[in-house]
Amino acid sequence: MTMTQKNVLALAVGGGPAPGINGVIAAATIEARNHGWDVLGSLDGFQWLSQGDDEHLVSLEIGDVSRVERRGGSILRTSRANPTKDPQHMENVLRVLKQRGVTHVITIGGDDTAYTSSRIEAAAAGQLKTAHVPKTIDNDLPLPESVPTFGYETARSVGVEIVQSLSEDARTTGRWYFVVAMGRTAGHLALGIGKAAAATVTIIPEEFGTTDAQITVKQVADILEGSLLKRRASGKNYGVAILAEGLGAQMSEEDLSEYGNLERDAHGHIRLGEIDLGGVFKETVHNRLNDRGLKTTIVSKNLGYELRCADPIPFDAAYTRDLGYAAVKFLRNGGSGALISVVGGSMHPIPFTELLDEKTHRTSVRRVNVQSESFEVARQYMIRLNASDFNDSQTLDRLAREANVSPEEFRKQFGGLAD
Repeated sequence: MTMTQKNVLALAVGGGPAPGINGVIAAATIEARNHGWDVLGSLDGFQWLSQGDDEHLVSLEIGDVSRVERRGGSILRTSRANPTKDPQHMENVLRVLKQRGVTHVITIGGDDTAYTSSRIEAAAAGQLKTAHVPKTIDNDLPLPESVPTFGYETARSVGVEIVQSLSEDARTTGRWYFVVAMGRTAGHLALGIGKAAAATVTIIPEEFGTTDAQITVKQVADILEGSLLKRRASGKNYGVAILAEGLGAQMSEEDLSEYGNLERDAHGHIRLGEIDLGGVFKETVHNRLNDRGLKTTIVSKNLGYELRCADPIPFDAAYTRDLGYAAVKFLRNGGSGALISVVGGSMHPIPFTELLDEKTHRTSVRRVNVQSESFEVARQYMIRLNASDFNDSQTLDRLAREANVSPEEFRKQFGGLAD
């Protein structure tokens, strides 16, 4: 870079929306402009750049981003376009950025966009400096312990309000709700909502082992049916179960294909939103209860799209201002090739090389630590079958009567859940 070359920052948003995107865009634009940089916003993420189109690379002034930090959605919009899949697409991205004089790039997105950012930095061979701001309501990027991805806290807050309303509806009408919460590979959002809203039971994929562990419809249905029966035995025929979307990601394609067509996004992930997981478990558990002669109304609901474009709560509004500012400061100081986090109020860049999974060579995923006290607390306050239900003969008799089977038959079917 020559001494006279103008610094030009490009901003691109990838993946699904999350509350707080506009806060990052605003903070980064203002900080860059205040230091004499030009700022360009890439509309629709990498969709047009991948095609070699520079007409959707628009100038951003401070006036364009003033007071947008408390608005949901993205003023630059977003897409799941993935230039790493096609060398020509990556070449197009680099060519357009060079033509427009771009010297620095900030990407805003989840694990897939972080990977795209790392590949752009590598392909540019020092000609572009990059930084990635972690955005996802799934909270599954490998940030330092207890540091959330932006958007998660807002999504959890809005989700809790919805689940509390559903809980009251369940109590009032005597029914169950099976709520599937977004989270492709981790159960942070489902558990966060379920724990804070005091849901009857929450089930996340981490309970079943590593991401290689296969989960079946029967395993999840056993937990749900056991919770329903235990709840009925206490005289309450209602409740709310929160199910992490990621349960479906660990089910076999053969198992899933029975319930819907399997579509994939640009990054190769099965579109779990196209599969009615809640409906699958609703039908399975409903049929089981019918076979027992028990009548229960179950309603399935997907929870996610209602959360992604919510106006950010103050936490995320302030947090994203820190992140946008820190990303520009990192680039101004000569940094490149890192994910930006803020720990204890201070910038903490994490090099892309430390984020890659050794097996997949893709961005690592942070999963719920089911060995933690935090998960232990969540688990203890759920209504689920556990060892004490099978060790106490009176409790076992009561549960078996509710299920219209003998204690021995009840133990045979559900005893494994005590582990």
